[in-house]
Amino acid sequence: MAQLPPGIRFITSFSQDQWYRAFIFTLTFFLYASFHLSRKPISIVKGELHKHCAASHEVELSSYREYAAQIQPVKKPSNASQCGWEPFDKNNYKQLLGALDYSFLCAYAIGMYLSGVIGERLPIRYYLTVGMLASGLFTAMFGLGYFYNIHNLWFYIMAQIANGLVQTTGWPSVVTCIGNWFGKGRRGLIMGIWNSHTSVGNILGSLIAAYWVSTCWGLSFVMPGVIIAVMGIFCFLFLIEHPKDVSCSSTPSSDPEMQHLLIDSENCTASPNSSSAVTGEGRHGTSAISFLGALRIPGVIEFSLCLLFAKLVSYTFLFWLPLYITNVEHLDAKRAGDLSTLFDVGGIFGGILAGLISDRLEKRASTCGMMLLLAAPTLYMFSAVSKMGLEATVVMLLISGALVNGPYALITTAVSADLGTHKSLKGNARALSTVTAIIDGTGSVGAALGPLLAGLISPSGWNNVFYMLMVADACALLFLLRLIQKELRCNADHTLFKEH
Repeated sequence: MAQLPPGIRFITSFSQDQWYRAFIFTLTFFLYASFHLSRKPISIVKGELHKHCAASHEVELSSYREYAAQIQPVKKPSNASQCGWEPFDKNNYKQLLGALDYSFLCAYAIGMYLSGVIGERLPIRYYLTVGMLASGLFTAMFGLGYFYNIHNLWFYIMAQIANGLVQTTGWPSVVTCIGNWFGKGRRGLIMGIWNSHTSVGNILGSLIAAYWVSTCWGLSFVMPGVIIAVMGIFCFLFLIEHPKDVSCSSTPSSDPEMQHLLIDSENCTASPNSSSAVTGEGRHGTSAISFLGALRIPGVIEFSLCLLFAKLVSYTFLFWLPLYITNVEHLDAKRAGDLSTLFDVGGIFGGILAGLISDRLEKRASTCGMMLLLAAPTLYMFSAVSKMGLEATVVMLLISGALVNGPYALITTAVSADLGTHKSLKGNARALSTVTAIIDGTGSVGAALGPLLAGLISPSGWNNVFYMLMVADACALLFLLRLIQKELRCNADHTLFKEH
Protein backbone atom coordinates (compact mmCIF):
# COMPACT_ATOMS: atom_id res chain seq x y z
CA MET A 1 0.00 0.00 0.00
CA ALA A 2 1.47 3.33 -1.09
CA GLN A 3 2.23 5.95 1.51
CA LEU A 4 -0.15 8.91 1.58
CA PRO A 5 1.20 12.21 0.21
CA PRO A 6 2.38 14.68 2.87
CA GLY A 7 -0.46 17.09 2.12
CA ILE A 8 -3.12 14.42 2.60
CA ARG A 9 -1.45 13.21 5.80
CA PHE A 10 -1.59 16.78 7.08
CA ILE A 11 -5.30 17.10 6.24
CA THR A 12 -6.23 13.78 7.85
CA SER A 13 -4.22 14.56 10.98
CA PHE A 14 -7.02 16.90 12.07
CA SER A 15 -10.45 15.73 13.14
CA GLN A 16 -13.72 16.91 11.63
CA ASP A 17 -14.35 19.00 14.75
CA GLN A 18 -11.02 20.79 14.37
CA TRP A 19 -11.62 21.58 10.70
CA TYR A 20 -15.08 22.97 11.45
CA ARG A 21 -13.69 25.12 14.27
CA ALA A 22 -10.91 26.45 12.04
CA PHE A 23 -13.48 27.26 9.37
CA ILE A 24 -15.79 29.13 11.78
CA PHE A 25 -12.81 30.95 13.28
CA THR A 26 -11.73 32.14 9.81
CA LEU A 27 -15.23 32.95 8.56
CA THR A 28 -16.26 35.04 11.58
CA PHE A 29 -12.85 36.75 11.45
CA PHE A 30 -13.47 38.04 7.93
CA LEU A 31 -17.16 38.74 8.54
CA TYR A 32 -16.41 41.18 11.32
CA ALA A 33 -13.32 42.55 9.58
CA SER A 34 -15.70 43.70 6.84
CA PHE A 35 -17.71 45.65 9.44
CA HIS A 36 -14.64 47.64 10.46
CA LEU A 37 -13.57 47.94 6.84
CA SER A 38 -16.84 49.77 6.13
CA ARG A 39 -16.46 52.10 9.15
CA LYS A 40 -13.00 53.36 8.32
CA PRO A 41 -13.58 55.45 5.13
CA ILE A 42 -15.05 58.45 6.98
CA SER A 43 -11.79 59.04 8.86
CA ILE A 44 -9.78 58.88 5.61
CA VAL A 45 -12.14 61.12 3.64
CA LYS A 46 -12.20 63.88 6.28
CA GLY A 47 -9.00 65.35 4.84
CA GLU A 48 -10.72 65.58 1.45
CA LEU A 49 -14.07 66.89 2.69
CA HIS A 50 -12.19 69.85 4.11
CA LYS A 51 -8.90 71.05 2.68
CA HIS A 52 -6.62 73.75 4.01
CA CYS A 53 -6.78 76.53 1.47
CA ALA A 54 -3.74 78.53 2.55
CA ALA A 55 -1.96 80.11 -0.38
CA SER A 56 1.22 78.14 0.32
CA HIS A 57 -0.60 74.88 -0.28
CA GLU A 58 -2.77 75.78 -3.27
CA VAL A 59 -0.10 75.12 -5.87
CA GLU A 60 0.85 71.78 -4.34
CA LEU A 61 -2.77 70.62 -4.13
CA SER A 62 -3.49 71.80 -7.63
CA SER A 63 -0.53 69.96 -9.10
CA TYR A 64 -1.46 66.81 -7.19
CA ARG A 65 -5.03 66.95 -8.53
CA GLU A 66 -3.76 67.41 -12.06
CA TYR A 67 -1.49 64.39 -11.69
CA ALA A 68 -4.29 62.31 -10.15
CA ALA A 69 -6.61 63.27 -13.02
CA GLN A 70 -4.04 62.00 -15.51
CA ILE A 71 -3.67 58.57 -13.93
CA GLN A 72 -7.36 58.12 -13.03
CA PRO A 73 -9.63 60.67 -14.75
CA VAL A 74 -12.88 61.29 -12.90
CA LYS A 75 -15.26 64.12 -13.64
CA LYS A 76 -15.23 66.53 -10.67
CA PRO A 77 -18.60 67.94 -9.58
CA SER A 78 -19.02 71.45 -10.90
CA ASN A 79 -19.72 73.12 -7.55
CA ALA A 80 -17.06 71.41 -5.44
CA SER A 81 -15.32 74.03 -3.33
CA GLN A 82 -11.60 74.61 -3.47
CA CYS A 83 -11.63 74.19 0.30
CA GLY A 84 -13.35 70.83 0.18
CA TRP A 85 -16.88 69.52 -0.13
CA GLU A 86 -19.74 71.77 0.89
CA PRO A 87 -20.93 72.00 3.70
CA PHE A 88 -17.63 70.83 5.22
CA ASP A 89 -15.60 73.62 3.58
CA LYS A 90 -16.43 76.19 6.25
CA ASN A 91 -14.44 77.20 9.33
CA ASN A 92 -16.65 75.05 11.59
CA TYR A 93 -15.67 71.92 9.67
CA LYS A 94 -14.32 70.13 12.77
CA GLN A 95 -17.68 70.42 14.50
CA LEU A 96 -19.51 69.19 11.39
CA LEU A 97 -17.16 66.25 10.92
CA GLY A 98 -17.51 65.49 14.62
CA ALA A 99 -21.29 65.48 14.14
CA LEU A 100 -20.91 62.76 11.49
CA ASP A 101 -18.91 60.62 13.91
CA TYR A 102 -21.33 61.27 16.75
CA SER A 103 -24.34 60.39 14.59
CA PHE A 104 -22.93 56.99 13.74
CA LEU A 105 -21.58 56.17 17.18
CA CYS A 106 -24.57 57.39 19.16
CA ALA A 107 -26.90 55.31 16.99
CA TYR A 108 -24.51 52.38 17.39
CA ALA A 109 -24.46 52.72 21.19
CA ILE A 110 -28.26 52.89 21.49
CA GLY A 111 -28.79 50.10 18.99
CA MET A 112 -26.28 47.80 20.67
CA TYR A 113 -28.37 47.49 23.85
CA LEU A 114 -31.32 46.34 21.74
CA SER A 115 -29.27 44.21 19.38
CA GLY A 116 -28.18 41.65 21.95
CA VAL A 117 -31.73 41.15 23.22
CA ILE A 118 -33.08 40.79 19.68
CA GLY A 119 -30.18 38.60 18.59
CA GLU A 120 -30.91 36.05 21.33
CA ARG A 121 -34.37 35.50 19.91
CA LEU A 122 -33.46 35.14 16.21
CA PRO A 123 -31.24 32.73 14.27
CA ILE A 124 -27.75 34.27 14.18
CA ARG A 125 -27.20 33.49 10.49
CA TYR A 126 -30.30 35.35 9.31
CA TYR A 127 -29.83 38.22 11.75
CA LEU A 128 -26.22 38.78 10.77
CA THR A 129 -26.89 38.45 7.03
CA VAL A 130 -29.62 41.10 7.05
CA GLY A 131 -27.39 43.41 9.10
CA MET A 132 -24.46 43.07 6.70
CA LEU A 133 -26.57 43.67 3.59
CA ALA A 134 -28.11 46.76 5.19
CA SER A 135 -24.65 47.98 6.28
CA GLY A 136 -23.45 47.69 2.69
CA LEU A 137 -26.42 49.73 1.49
CA PHE A 138 -25.97 52.60 3.94
CA THR A 139 -22.17 52.69 3.61
CA ALA A 140 -22.53 53.03 -0.16
CA MET A 141 -25.31 55.59 0.35
CA PHE A 142 -22.82 58.04 1.91
CA GLY A 143 -20.57 57.75 -1.13
CA LEU A 144 -23.47 58.30 -3.52
CA GLY A 145 -23.59 61.86 -2.20
CA TYR A 146 -20.46 62.48 -4.26
CA PHE A 147 -21.87 61.13 -7.51
CA TYR A 148 -25.25 62.85 -7.12
CA ASN A 149 -23.62 66.12 -5.98
CA ILE A 150 -25.45 66.22 -2.63
CA HIS A 151 -24.41 69.00 -0.22
CA ASN A 152 -27.11 68.66 2.43
CA LEU A 153 -25.59 67.90 5.84
CA TRP A 154 -28.66 65.96 6.96
CA PHE A 155 -28.27 63.47 4.11
CA TYR A 156 -24.87 62.45 5.42
CA ILE A 157 -26.02 62.46 9.05
CA MET A 158 -29.00 60.21 8.28
CA ALA A 159 -26.75 57.81 6.34
CA GLN A 160 -24.47 57.62 9.38
CA ILE A 161 -27.37 57.07 11.82
CA ALA A 162 -28.89 54.30 9.71
CA ASN A 163 -25.49 52.63 9.28
CA GLY A 164 -24.78 52.84 13.00
CA LEU A 165 -28.04 51.08 13.85
CA VAL A 166 -27.66 48.17 11.42
CA GLN A 167 -23.99 47.63 12.28
CA THR A 168 -25.00 46.63 15.81
CA THR A 169 -26.07 43.26 14.42
CA GLY A 170 -22.43 42.25 13.98
CA TRP A 171 -20.65 42.08 17.30
CA PRO A 172 -23.13 40.15 19.51
CA SER A 173 -23.66 37.67 16.66
CA VAL A 174 -20.03 36.82 15.95
CA VAL A 175 -19.03 36.70 19.65
CA THR A 176 -21.94 34.38 20.43
CA CYS A 177 -21.00 32.15 17.50
CA ILE A 178 -17.30 31.99 18.38
CA GLY A 179 -18.22 31.44 22.04
CA ASN A 180 -20.35 28.45 21.05
CA TRP A 181 -17.48 26.85 19.16
CA PHE A 182 -14.56 27.53 21.51
CA GLY A 183 -14.32 26.64 25.19
CA LYS A 184 -12.60 28.41 28.05
CA GLY A 185 -9.12 26.96 27.76
CA ARG A 186 -6.66 29.49 26.31
CA ARG A 187 -9.62 31.68 25.42
CA GLY A 188 -7.59 34.86 25.92
CA LEU A 189 -4.96 33.88 23.34
CA ILE A 190 -7.47 32.46 20.85
CA MET A 191 -9.74 35.49 21.04
CA GLY A 192 -6.75 37.84 21.08
CA ILE A 193 -5.72 36.44 17.72
CA TRP A 194 -9.33 36.38 16.48
CA ASN A 195 -9.96 39.98 17.60
CA SER A 196 -7.21 41.21 15.28
CA HIS A 197 -10.01 41.29 12.71
CA THR A 198 -10.71 44.77 14.08
CA SER A 199 -7.28 46.04 13.09
CA VAL A 200 -7.20 44.04 9.84
CA GLY A 201 -10.54 45.59 8.86
CA ASN A 202 -9.31 49.07 9.76
CA ILE A 203 -6.13 48.59 7.73
CA LEU A 204 -7.96 47.27 4.66
CA GLY A 205 -10.59 49.98 4.98
CA SER A 206 -7.88 52.65 5.17
CA LEU A 207 -6.04 51.34 2.13
CA ILE A 208 -9.19 50.95 0.04
CA ALA A 209 -10.54 54.38 0.99
CA ALA A 210 -7.15 56.06 0.52
CA TYR A 211 -6.83 54.65 -3.01
CA TRP A 212 -9.74 56.79 -4.25
CA VAL A 213 -9.88 59.60 -1.68
CA SER A 214 -8.03 62.25 -3.71
CA THR A 215 -9.65 61.49 -7.05
CA CYS A 216 -13.16 60.15 -6.39
CA TRP A 217 -13.95 59.94 -2.67
CA GLY A 218 -17.40 58.52 -3.36
CA LEU A 219 -15.79 55.20 -4.28
CA SER A 220 -14.06 55.23 -0.88
CA PHE A 221 -17.51 54.39 0.53
CA VAL A 222 -19.13 52.48 -2.33
CA MET A 223 -16.42 49.81 -2.58
CA PRO A 224 -16.41 48.96 1.18
CA GLY A 225 -20.21 48.88 0.99
CA VAL A 226 -20.05 46.31 -1.80
CA ILE A 227 -17.49 44.23 0.12
CA ILE A 228 -19.54 43.97 3.33
CA ALA A 229 -22.67 43.11 1.32
CA VAL A 230 -20.80 40.30 -0.47
CA MET A 231 -19.55 39.02 2.89
CA GLY A 232 -23.17 39.04 4.06
CA ILE A 233 -23.99 36.60 1.27
CA PHE A 234 -21.10 34.38 2.42
CA CYS A 235 -22.53 34.55 5.94
CA PHE A 236 -25.91 33.31 4.72
CA LEU A 237 -24.35 30.48 2.74
CA PHE A 238 -21.76 29.18 5.23
CA LEU A 239 -22.20 30.34 8.85
CA ILE A 240 -22.85 27.50 11.34
CA GLU A 241 -24.18 28.83 14.63
CA HIS A 242 -23.44 25.85 16.84
CA PRO A 243 -21.28 22.69 16.64
CA LYS A 244 -24.32 20.50 17.28
CA ASP A 245 -25.84 21.73 14.02
CA VAL A 246 -23.24 19.65 12.14
CA SER A 247 -23.01 16.84 14.72
CA CYS A 248 -19.73 18.08 16.16
CA SER A 249 -18.88 17.64 19.81
CA SER A 250 -19.65 20.34 22.33
CA THR A 251 -17.07 22.96 23.11
CA PRO A 252 -13.88 21.47 24.53
CA SER A 253 -13.54 21.50 28.26
CA SER A 254 -11.22 24.03 29.79
CA ASP A 255 -7.96 23.45 31.53
CA PRO A 256 -8.46 23.01 35.29
CA GLU A 257 -5.98 25.75 36.04
CA MET A 258 -8.06 28.19 34.00
CA GLN A 259 -11.17 27.75 36.10
CA HIS A 260 -10.61 30.61 38.51
CA LEU A 261 -10.54 33.23 35.78
CA LEU A 262 -14.22 33.63 36.59
CA ILE A 263 -14.34 34.71 40.20
CA ASP A 264 -17.47 34.73 42.29
CA SER A 265 -18.48 38.17 43.50
CA GLU A 266 -18.46 37.26 47.19
CA ASN A 267 -15.64 34.76 47.47
CA CYS A 268 -12.76 33.26 45.58
CA THR A 269 -14.39 30.00 44.55
CA ALA A 270 -13.88 28.77 41.05
CA SER A 271 -16.75 28.22 38.68
CA PRO A 272 -16.83 24.50 37.87
CA ASN A 273 -19.44 24.88 35.14
CA SER A 274 -18.35 28.20 33.71
CA SER A 275 -16.23 26.69 31.00
CA SER A 276 -19.16 25.30 29.13
CA ALA A 277 -20.16 27.89 26.56
CA VAL A 278 -23.36 25.99 25.89
CA THR A 279 -25.21 22.88 26.88
CA GLY A 280 -28.15 21.16 25.27
CA GLU A 281 -30.42 22.36 28.00
CA GLY A 282 -28.91 25.82 27.96
CA ARG A 283 -29.46 26.15 24.26
CA HIS A 284 -32.97 24.82 23.87
CA GLY A 285 -34.54 24.63 27.29
CA THR A 286 -33.64 27.93 28.91
CA SER A 287 -35.31 31.26 28.29
CA ALA A 288 -33.29 34.30 27.28
CA ILE A 289 -31.80 36.28 30.16
CA SER A 290 -33.24 39.68 31.05
CA PHE A 291 -31.28 42.91 30.77
CA LEU A 292 -31.23 43.39 34.57
CA GLY A 293 -30.33 39.75 35.06
CA ALA A 294 -27.25 40.23 32.88
CA LEU A 295 -26.25 43.33 34.86
CA ARG A 296 -26.25 41.28 38.06
CA ILE A 297 -23.50 38.99 36.78
CA PRO A 298 -20.36 39.84 38.82
CA GLY A 299 -17.96 42.01 36.83
CA VAL A 300 -20.32 43.09 34.04
CA ILE A 301 -20.81 46.64 35.35
CA GLU A 302 -17.12 47.21 36.14
CA PHE A 303 -15.85 45.95 32.79
CA SER A 304 -18.61 47.83 30.94
CA LEU A 305 -17.64 51.15 32.50
CA CYS A 306 -13.96 50.43 31.92
CA LEU A 307 -14.68 49.74 28.26
CA LEU A 308 -16.59 53.01 28.00
CA PHE A 309 -13.38 54.96 28.58
CA ALA A 310 -11.08 52.51 26.78
CA LYS A 311 -13.24 52.63 23.67
CA LEU A 312 -13.42 56.43 23.93
CA VAL A 313 -9.66 56.50 23.41
CA SER A 314 -9.60 53.84 20.70
CA TYR A 315 -12.37 55.38 18.59
CA THR A 316 -10.95 58.88 18.88
CA PHE A 317 -7.85 57.49 17.18
CA LEU A 318 -9.99 55.57 14.69
CA PHE A 319 -11.89 58.66 13.50
CA TRP A 320 -9.38 61.49 14.00
CA LEU A 321 -5.88 60.04 13.58
CA PRO A 322 -5.61 60.60 9.78
CA LEU A 323 -6.65 64.24 10.16
CA TYR A 324 -4.20 64.71 13.03
CA ILE A 325 -1.38 63.29 10.89
CA THR A 326 -2.42 65.56 8.03
CA ASN A 327 -2.20 68.63 10.26
CA VAL A 328 1.01 67.71 12.11
CA GLU A 329 3.01 66.01 9.35
CA HIS A 330 1.50 68.11 6.52
CA LEU A 331 0.73 65.06 4.40
CA ASP A 332 -2.07 64.65 1.87
CA ALA A 333 -5.15 62.59 2.75
CA LYS A 334 -3.92 59.42 1.03
CA ARG A 335 -0.50 59.32 2.70
CA ALA A 336 -2.01 60.21 6.09
CA GLY A 337 -4.51 57.37 5.70
CA ASP A 338 -1.75 54.90 4.82
CA LEU A 339 0.37 56.01 7.77
CA SER A 340 -2.55 55.73 10.21
CA THR A 341 -2.75 51.97 9.55
CA LEU A 342 0.35 51.52 11.72
CA PHE A 343 -1.80 52.24 14.78
CA ASP A 344 -3.92 49.23 13.84
CA VAL A 345 -0.84 47.10 13.19
CA GLY A 346 0.19 47.84 16.77
CA GLY A 347 -3.35 46.98 17.84
CA ILE A 348 -3.03 43.48 16.38
CA PHE A 349 0.02 42.74 18.53
CA GLY A 350 -1.56 44.44 21.56
CA GLY A 351 -4.69 42.27 21.42
CA ILE A 352 -2.70 39.04 21.07
CA LEU A 353 -0.29 40.08 23.83
CA ALA A 354 -3.14 40.96 26.20
CA GLY A 355 -4.79 37.58 25.62
CA LEU A 356 -1.53 35.70 26.08
CA ILE A 357 -0.63 37.51 29.31
CA SER A 358 -4.12 37.15 30.77
CA ASP A 359 -4.10 33.40 30.09
CA ARG A 360 -0.66 33.00 31.62
CA LEU A 361 -1.37 35.11 34.70
CA GLU A 362 -5.01 34.00 34.87
CA LYS A 363 -5.99 37.62 35.57
CA ARG A 364 -8.10 39.48 33.03
CA ALA A 365 -8.62 42.68 35.03
CA SER A 366 -4.97 42.95 36.11
CA THR A 367 -3.79 42.56 32.51
CA CYS A 368 -6.11 45.34 31.35
CA GLY A 369 -5.04 47.53 34.26
CA MET A 370 -1.35 47.07 33.51
CA MET A 371 -1.78 48.10 29.86
CA LEU A 372 -3.99 51.07 30.76
CA LEU A 373 -1.37 52.25 33.26
CA LEU A 374 1.28 52.21 30.52
CA ALA A 375 -1.02 53.75 27.90
CA ALA A 376 -1.50 57.13 29.61
CA PRO A 377 2.18 58.23 29.60
CA THR A 378 2.58 56.72 26.14
CA LEU A 379 -0.16 59.01 24.82
CA TYR A 380 1.67 62.01 26.27
CA MET A 381 4.87 60.88 24.60
CA PHE A 382 3.01 60.41 21.30
CA SER A 383 1.72 64.01 21.36
CA ALA A 384 5.26 65.28 21.93
CA VAL A 385 7.30 62.92 19.78
CA SER A 386 4.99 62.98 16.73
CA LYS A 387 6.03 66.59 16.08
CA MET A 388 9.69 65.59 15.78
CA GLY A 389 9.42 63.85 12.43
CA LEU A 390 7.96 60.95 10.49
CA GLU A 391 10.24 58.24 11.95
CA ALA A 392 9.29 59.08 15.54
CA THR A 393 5.60 59.09 14.57
CA VAL A 394 5.87 55.58 13.10
CA VAL A 395 7.37 54.14 16.30
CA MET A 396 4.84 55.83 18.59
CA LEU A 397 1.92 54.75 16.39
CA LEU A 398 2.90 51.10 16.84
CA ILE A 399 3.41 51.36 20.62
CA SER A 400 0.27 53.43 21.20
CA GLY A 401 -1.81 51.09 19.07
CA ALA A 402 -0.72 48.08 21.13
CA LEU A 403 -1.39 49.66 24.53
CA VAL A 404 -4.66 51.37 23.58
CA ASN A 405 -6.23 48.44 21.73
CA GLY A 406 -4.96 45.68 24.03
CA PRO A 407 -7.44 46.24 26.92
CA TYR A 408 -10.23 47.11 24.46
CA ALA A 409 -9.69 43.84 22.59
CA LEU A 410 -9.48 41.72 25.75
CA ILE A 411 -12.67 43.12 27.30
CA THR A 412 -14.79 42.87 24.15
CA THR A 413 -13.79 39.26 23.46
CA ALA A 414 -12.41 36.99 26.19
CA VAL A 415 -13.87 38.93 29.13
CA SER A 416 -17.30 39.17 27.48
CA ALA A 417 -17.26 35.44 26.72
CA ASP A 418 -16.10 34.68 30.29
CA LEU A 419 -18.90 36.71 31.83
CA GLY A 420 -21.44 35.35 29.35
CA THR A 421 -20.67 31.83 30.55
CA HIS A 422 -20.54 32.67 34.27
CA LYS A 423 -21.63 29.92 36.68
CA SER A 424 -24.61 32.00 37.81
CA LEU A 425 -26.13 31.47 34.36
CA LYS A 426 -26.22 27.69 34.85
CA GLY A 427 -25.23 26.89 31.29
CA ASN A 428 -27.64 29.34 29.61
CA ALA A 429 -25.69 30.10 26.43
CA ARG A 430 -28.39 32.45 25.18
CA ALA A 431 -27.19 34.97 27.76
CA LEU A 432 -23.87 35.44 25.93
CA SER A 433 -25.39 37.71 23.28
CA THR A 434 -27.02 39.99 25.89
CA VAL A 435 -23.89 40.21 28.06
CA THR A 436 -21.76 40.99 25.01
CA ALA A 437 -24.22 43.66 23.87
CA ILE A 438 -24.30 45.32 27.32
CA ILE A 439 -20.52 45.50 27.57
CA ASP A 440 -19.95 46.66 23.99
CA GLY A 441 -22.99 48.95 24.07
CA THR A 442 -21.67 50.75 27.15
CA GLY A 443 -18.27 50.94 25.47
CA SER A 444 -19.95 52.42 22.41
CA VAL A 445 -21.22 55.33 24.52
CA GLY A 446 -17.56 56.19 25.04
CA ALA A 447 -16.91 55.58 21.35
CA ALA A 448 -19.55 58.20 20.57
CA LEU A 449 -18.25 60.71 23.11
CA GLY A 450 -14.58 60.45 22.13
CA PRO A 451 -14.75 61.72 18.54
CA LEU A 452 -17.34 64.33 19.55
CA LEU A 453 -15.09 65.69 22.29
CA ALA A 454 -12.12 65.60 19.90
CA GLY A 455 -14.08 67.72 17.42
CA LEU A 456 -14.97 70.23 20.13
CA ILE A 457 -11.54 70.35 21.79
CA SER A 458 -9.21 70.20 18.77
CA PRO A 459 -9.75 73.86 17.71
CA SER A 460 -8.02 74.84 20.97
CA GLY A 461 -5.03 72.64 20.13
CA TRP A 462 -4.27 68.95 19.60
CA ASN A 463 -2.42 68.78 22.94
CA ASN A 464 -5.73 69.28 24.75
CA VAL A 465 -7.19 66.31 22.88
CA PHE A 466 -4.35 64.11 24.16
CA TYR A 467 -4.90 65.36 27.71
CA MET A 468 -8.54 64.32 27.40
CA LEU A 469 -7.46 60.86 26.22
CA MET A 470 -5.06 60.46 29.16
CA VAL A 471 -7.83 61.34 31.63
CA ALA A 472 -10.07 58.76 29.95
CA ASP A 473 -7.38 56.08 30.35
CA ALA A 474 -7.07 56.92 34.04
CA CYS A 475 -10.86 56.61 34.48
CA ALA A 476 -10.85 53.21 32.75
CA LEU A 477 -8.19 52.01 35.19
CA LEU A 478 -10.14 53.42 38.14
CA PHE A 479 -13.19 51.25 37.41
CA LEU A 480 -11.04 48.12 37.39
CA LEU A 481 -9.33 48.68 40.73
CA ARG A 482 -11.85 46.63 42.74
CA LEU A 483 -11.58 43.67 40.39
CA ILE A 484 -7.78 43.92 40.32
CA GLN A 485 -7.68 43.94 44.12
CA LYS A 486 -9.96 40.88 44.20
CA GLU A 487 -7.78 39.00 41.70
CA LEU A 488 -4.65 39.69 43.72
CA ARG A 489 -6.34 38.71 46.98
CA CYS A 490 -7.74 35.50 45.52
CA ASN A 491 -4.37 34.66 44.05
CA ALA A 492 -2.78 35.06 47.51
CA ASP A 493 -5.48 32.88 49.07
CA HIS A 494 -4.98 30.26 46.36
CA THR A 495 -1.23 30.23 47.04
CA LEU A 496 -1.77 29.78 50.77
CA PHE A 497 -4.23 26.95 50.11
CA LYS A 498 -1.66 25.12 47.95
CA GLU A 499 1.02 25.51 50.64
CA HIS A 500 -1.22 23.95 53.28
